[in-house]
Amino acid sequence: MQRTATFLWHLVPTATLAIALALVSPGGVRAQDRVVASASDAATAPRPRIVISLTERRLHLLEDGRPPRSFPVAIGRPGVAIPLGDSQVLRKRRNPTWHPTANQRRENPALPASVPPGPSNPLGKFALDLGWTAIAIHGTNEPDSVGRRASGGCFRMLPADIATLFEAVPVGAPVRVVSGPAILPPPQPAVAIAVAAPLPAPTPPPLAKVAPPPLPILADPRCATAGAPLRRMICTVPELAALDGRARGLHQRHLAALPAERRDAAAYALLQDERRFDDRITARCWVRRGMEEDPAVAAAARACLSDALTVRLEEAKRR
Repeated sequence: MQRTATFLWHLVPTATLAIALALVSPGGVRAQDRVVASASDAATAPRPRIVISLTERRLHLLEDGRPPRSFPVAIGRPGVAIPLGDSQVLRKRRNPTWHPTANQRRENPALPASVPPGPSNPLGKFALDLGWTAIAIHGTNEPDSVGRRASGGCFRMLPADIATLFEAVPVGAPVRVVSGPAILPPPQPAVAIAVAAPLPAPTPPPLAKVAPPPLPILADPRCATAGAPLRRMICTVPELAALDGRARGLHQRHLAALPAERRDAAAYALLQDERRFDDRITARCWVRRGMEEDPAVAAAARACLSDALTVRLEEAKRR
């Protein structure tokens, strides 16, 4: 009995040492460190950032480790307050339901209480709700409005662009809206790679620079008899008449370059396009007859027409 007690007494220090070594074993320390490091990395990982420029009418997506991506957006139409400053993505909605605001229902009592997902939904298929009340970045069922001052305060994007942004941006991503141009980070410097210098090739003689032909300006033949307030404004305000005339001149240059057998069909297509343009400005830049003398009404109409004519001119340049 005494020998057994003596044997157990000698085992106590050995067991204590084994337990202590197990608690501080290298494998245990590394596992614990990995858990802490993972949580720390998740908390400090940089998030994508969004900067929206009202002047440029573009949304810039900034992500560490890759060049900025830029997308056109529609912003609030003239007279609509547009938020400025910092916010964040509060919620992401796929196939959202649109609920008109109380103000929108007052302006247009015919609006429904809600519009479910589908082709007639003004939010499109994706929406990123921001920290400002009733303000979101979303798609649209009117892609022609993107790039213009046409929304009720939200930022509209083309269907493909909002799908890309929806996947790239998490909830909590910071959003900044600025009135002027966006200040983007400088591009990363390229890594220089040493290569053997090739033998210099003979330098060809410099080519003479040919100045591009002046942009043609063609007056609207309807100006002499124009009766609609918006058309009279385009005809009589010099900067608006110049935008309209340049677009018309480019259309005529485009027609003249076509083969004769295609010219009539193209001319008819341009006529239809002009009618659709008139319908759009009538709906968006509407002025009641006799109200164009009001300075505030005239200023809002001129700004709306300038936006629409600028987009039309850019479209004519791309033909």
